[in-house]
Amino acid sequence: MSTQIPTQSSFLLPQISCPFPASYHPNGDAIAAAADKWFEGGCYHFAEARRRRINELKAGRLAAYCWNRAIDDSRLRIICDFLNVFFHMDDLSDHLSTSEAATSSEVAMNALASPHAYRTVLPSGRKLPEVEPETSKLLRDFWERCIVDMAPGAQTRFCKNVDGWVKGMEMECQLRNNDSLPDITSYLAFRRDSSGIRPCFDLLEYAFGIELPNVVTNDPAFTALLNSANDFISLSNDVFSYNVEQSRGDICHSVPKLMKIHSLDLQGAVDRVADMCRESVESFHAAKAALPSWGTKVDKDVATYIQGLEDSMSGSLEWSLSSERHFPIGSIKDGVVTLLPRQTVVYT
Repeated sequence: MSTQIPTQSSFLLPQISCPFPASYHPNGDAIAAAADKWFEGGCYHFAEARRRRINELKAGRLAAYCWNRAIDDSRLRIICDFLNVFFHMDDLSDHLSTSEAATSSEVAMNALASPHAYRTVLPSGRKLPEVEPETSKLLRDFWERCIVDMAPGAQTRFCKNVDGWVKGMEMECQLRNNDSLPDITSYLAFRRDSSGIRPCFDLLEYAFGIELPNVVTNDPAFTALLNSANDFISLSNDVFSYNVEQSRGDICHSVPKLMKIHSLDLQGAVDRVADMCRESVESFHAAKAALPSWGTKVDKDVATYIQGLEDSMSGSLEWSLSSERHFPIGSIKDGVVTLLPRQTVVYT
């Protein structure tokens, strides 16, 4: 199955706005710098291209926007550490075979299941690499510190959603290697896991020192709220990241899917994704209005959590527009994005 390649050499970046104001943690830059140093210390042998990507990423700035209300700096720092590992894993997954992606998933989940010591043999009997990968070392280091103060329910949700994320990356590898695309409805459901946003939302509970009861997290309106916030972040990312991802031949993306199934040109597809972002904001407001009451204490925690969702929506938008991860220098001028040439990029 061949993938439709855009014939246009540029597109006008559509207007995507968020109704919630963006805020930045007052100590965000210093905390982000410390997290970058921690990450680079754990991956000292990286090639120059990988180090450049780390510097362009500014994951700590994203954390300082989305978790700007963390109850103390140490929690924000731990979240910054996770985001650095998160994006590192995301980049590596772009170049893995299906079997390599499966092993990477097992390594990640093993790190969460056994944060105090690396296991070379899983309970199932399956063997992992004898030499612990850097990703495992970094994840174990992060998780060992995080679980000290993270509520049990939030820990359970986080591990479950990381599992969904790494399995989603496995599926992306399979789709990419088979040059196939799911339909748009299936893609949106799949993207909620593969984007990795679900475990990031779980870290809101950690940042605020709260634990939402199951009666809240299982509520249909609350689930719709999470999905709407997830869709806004994922879809807006699809618009902003399209240029870099098309240059790598990545087809696990809403833009090429809409181009194919609706016979849209590139501009028409990115405009439609922008419309879907606006629709997700409307769905967020509707779900928020439909939430029941669970009593004074729980309602207060839910309101705090929702504030974190809103910060995540506005913060991811603010970060995306200023990050070289999505807009390499010279690739955008006066709102016009010039497509990058196709390339083969390998990070080590």
